[in-house]
Formats: sequence, C-alpha cells, structure tokens
Amino acid sequence: MPLPVQDTIQRHRLLPVIEIQDIAQAEPLAKALVDGGLPLAEVTFRSKAAPEAIRIMAAFDALCVGAGTILNVDQARLAIECGARYLVSPGTYPEVIAFARSRQIPIFPGIATPTDIGMALAAGVDVLKFFPAEAYGGLATLKALSGPFPQVKFIPTGGINEQNLASYLAHPKVLACGGSWMVEKSLLAAGNWAEVRARVAGAVQRVKQAAS
Repeated sequence: MPLPVQDTIQRHRLLPVIEIQDIAQAEPLAKALVDGGLPLAEVTFRSKAAPEAIRIMAAFDALCVGAGTILNVDQARLAIECGARYLVSPGTYPEVIAFARSRQIPIFPGIATPTDIGMALAAGVDVLKFFPAEAYGGLATLKALSGPFPQVKFIPTGGINEQNLASYLAHPKVLACGGSWMVEKSLLAAGNWAEVRARVAGAVQRVKQAAS
C-alpha cells in the first residue's frame, strides 16, 4: 500500500518542480524520475499540456504526482480529476485550500510572510511552501519565520539548487525542498532523459548525504 503523500515527501525530501510543454514528454519523464530514485513529481499548471501530462504520469503506480501553480478552484478540480494526489500553490488562497480539504487532497500553499502563514493556519494547513525562497531571504528568513510558528513545516522552493540544498535540509522545520534543476525545460525539450535521470540520481544522493 502506498505511503500517504506527506510521508512520501518527507521520506524523499525533494520535490522536482516540472513545467511540461509537450505531453510527449510525460511518459519518458516519469520513467526517468522513477529510475533515478525519486518517485515524486510536481507538474505545474504553467502550460496547456499540464492536465494531460498529470493524467499520463499518474498512471505510473510508483510515482506520486501532484499539481503545482494552482491558482483557483477550477484548476484544483481539474488537477484532481486528472489524478493529482496533492496540490501546490504559489500563494495562500483560502478557497483553494477549502476545496482541497473537502476532497481530502493534501495542499501546500505558498507563503512568504507571517500574515500568509497565519492565513494558512486559519485555513487548517501547517505544511507550507516558502516561495520564492531565495528571493525572500532564503534560509535566514525561514529561520526567522520558524520562531513564532513552531508548528509549521516548510517546503522551500525557488532558487534551490545543488549548492544550497543541504543547508536547507539541515533545518529541522524543512520537510522537503522543491527544485527544477533536475528537470530543466531545456532537457525535457531535447528529450535528454539520460541527463534527467543522472541529475535526479545525483540529487537523491545529495539528500542522503545531507541526512548522514
């Protein structure tokens, strides 16, 4: 039986943030992620291909697929219908949170300020996407936000890369990190699945090293 979504994310501590422009990329990308040792994918709603890509990737039993850049309830509904097992938003939208919770779908809303965190907590969620992490002060800001909100776990995203991944993961309030360096659009467009697989495997190894 598959682990619950949050447990899966906490176990692997890394969310590849993916923008798919062509649905033909979906199946080989799913295989590259699984073969690289990372059974997670956040497919962003930044392209028309996203819903069908989620549908294709969700057919892989070994892959836990979610939808990112969810801005409204209509997108949330479509993502769930296509098989998304969790939702990620760039901001805190109470109506989207309420909809996801009504469907018993985990949602990780984006926050950048104490006010955002307060809104998210009032809506009933305490695992939050810190976005855009590096642009908003990075780890120093995350540490400052953790002080008054000790019950919150964060998924920092935005500017996370191989160089700063370990420092974020070392913070006890970081559940996982989101990043796109493993799944850059140029690699997907070129169909360079060997490089995607290699980068994913390298990222997985960095997570393991950070835990040791």
